[in-house]
Amino acid sequence: MEQATIGLSHYLMLSGILFTIGLFGVLTRRNAIAVLMSAELMFNAVNITLVAFSKFVTPAELTGQIIALFTIIVAAAEATGALAIVLLIYRRFRGINVDRINFMKW
Repeated sequence: MEQATIGLSHYLMLSGILFTIGLFGVLTRRNAIAVLMSAELMFNAVNITLVAFSKFVTPAELTGQIIALFTIIVAAAEATGALAIVLLIYRRFRGINVDRINFMKW
């Protein structure tokens, strides 16, 4: 039985597909939670790219993994702050439709 080898191009293709799906979700969704989930999908696509390049370009170093770890930490902090804002918006407007939220304008 042969073992299939996965090259860098496979990881980059997966990452590109995930990033495209996330970008589509950010641009087309009206629900704030769906927009946040799409942004997280984009962050994870970037993490796949970082780890893949680290594995195939410099396998002895852990640079890509460390940067991906920092990206995960920043994404967790972003999700926490964004969910707190969404909760406050829901309490005020009884909905989280991003089209109706324009009170932050000057």
